[in-house]
Amino acid sequence: MDAKVFDKSRLPSRHVTEGPQRAPHRSYYYAMGLTRAQIHRPFVGVASCWNEAAPCNISLMRQAQAVKKGVAAANGTAREFCTITVTDGIAMGHQGMKSSLVSRDVIADSVELTIRGHSYDALVGLAGCDKSLPGMMMAMCRLNVPSIFIYGGSILPGNFRGQPVTIQDVFEAVGRHSVGDMSDDDLDELEEVACPSAGACGAQFTANTMATVSEAIGLALPYSAGAPAPYELRDRFCSTAGEQIMDLIARNIRPRDIVTIEALENAATVVAASGGSTNAALHLPALAHECGIKFDLFDVAEIFKRTPYIADLKPGGRYVAKDLFEVGGIPLLMKTLLDEGFLHGDCMTVTGRSIAENMASVKWNPDQDVIFPATKPITRTGGVVGLRGNLAPEGAIVKVAGMTNLKFSGPARCFDSEEECFEAVTNRNYTEGEVLVIRYEGPRGGPGMREMLATTAALYGQGMGDKLALITDGRFSGATRGFCIGHVGPEAAVGGPIGLLRDGDVITIDAVDGTIDVDVSDEEFETRRSAWKSREHDYQSGAIWKYAQTVGPARDGAVTHPGGEAEVHCYADI
Repeated sequence: MDAKVFDKSRLPSRHVTEGPQRAPHRSYYYAMGLTRAQIHRPFVGVASCWNEAAPCNISLMRQAQAVKKGVAAANGTAREFCTITVTDGIAMGHQGMKSSLVSRDVIADSVELTIRGHSYDALVGLAGCDKSLPGMMMAMCRLNVPSIFIYGGSILPGNFRGQPVTIQDVFEAVGRHSVGDMSDDDLDELEEVACPSAGACGAQFTANTMATVSEAIGLALPYSAGAPAPYELRDRFCSTAGEQIMDLIARNIRPRDIVTIEALENAATVVAASGGSTNAALHLPALAHECGIKFDLFDVAEIFKRTPYIADLKPGGRYVAKDLFEVGGIPLLMKTLLDEGFLHGDCMTVTGRSIAENMASVKWNPDQDVIFPATKPITRTGGVVGLRGNLAPEGAIVKVAGMTNLKFSGPARCFDSEEECFEAVTNRNYTEGEVLVIRYEGPRGGPGMREMLATTAALYGQGMGDKLALITDGRFSGATRGFCIGHVGPEAAVGGPIGLLRDGDVITIDAVDGTIDVDVSDEEFETRRSAWKSREHDYQSGAIWKYAQTVGPARDGAVTHPGGEAEVHCYADI
């Protein structure tokens, strides 16, 4: 691309590269080895969530180099920087999980501050683990500079004695081990083989769900989110993204041109169709919030209700992300949804073309059984269901992909933290038919809205996946299966009904009609509320305390600032 197509007088980087008064700024760039020509080209921030915390992120540095080559090939100047990640699989089951959701907003904030501070003109963001994907996309929408998202790719499946396995199997093996159904040696062997490569968790857990979203919403190049992390093909996607970002700068195509209400509906549709993580119902409203669009849990749930479930992916199905990529990738999933009228085809994408134009050459693959035709779905409605009732006036969410029984009723057994419940599960101190309630784990009360995979996986491993229900004002991992309801709002910490429950209260959950109720009258709730007192959590300083001061309800995405609707200054227009 000819560099002359770029007019620096309208780009943010003019504030650090143009005119005599910016001589000191240019000196710093000369100190880093840039040439005069490179300094006067558009600056592209290449933001990576690389770290050595987990396999999700370990390949991102290599991929960032490929992005930079693409930027240079198209006459741009790439400036690489890193931000944090908190990896859920390692944070899971202990206090570290309180950092997870907080990290989403810290990622968005840190990328925003880096781009603002250095006046970069565009952003290519690479992310691998659960919260880093929405965090990076939130930053793109907030800054509204031309942006492309790149997923680092999924891990390859492990092999345990001839059977494919994922990290989900290891978490569930802990439950099997606790009831004597798996030996120490077997557990040792499984943990050594379950995760054989770089990449994020391989099934349709939160990382792959949000990767699917990145293509469906239009912020990622087609097919780019599906290739596993070890595949060399990933470098080609990355270099192509580096070149394509320069085209977006030239054409001034920005994230808010792409992330419209229709694009958000497309994203929710692919989540439901793929049996994706309930966490998408938290992250999609947060993305909408950055754009000034009202799109909450109930809007997401309405789309889930009308969308067919067509992807036979773990944890509810048989296959992992690698399998989907090799039979046609996310475009195969989107093509059948588009053809049957479930997607808005006219939405703009980072290719500079619409969804329908991107899908025009995608052919249905009849020689595979990973994705079902939308006309012949696994189930008629989506793999995730929104719930509402007197126990959750602000809504709740449940993943039903792979479940057969969609109704449950039983007495409540209340726990005021995940640790209390996990101890009871470990000791099998519960009764079949109960509804285990984990509360004071919401965004404000946790603080941080922890995921409960350690507890739910242990229950499943003990053979109790369909014999109990579990509800929480916290979250569940995308790897959770069984009758597990999360995001119950209002949360206990602000006096929500879940905080007023008592042992023995009969809770009824109906994932067909989308209801969650408790057999307690309004009058009795008011009596209990008058005696209720808020609880102090253990985080009275630091980042998690700060988060608790500003975070809003799960219904709206657990966001921490007023968002695009309140914006009077957009970075991209400085």
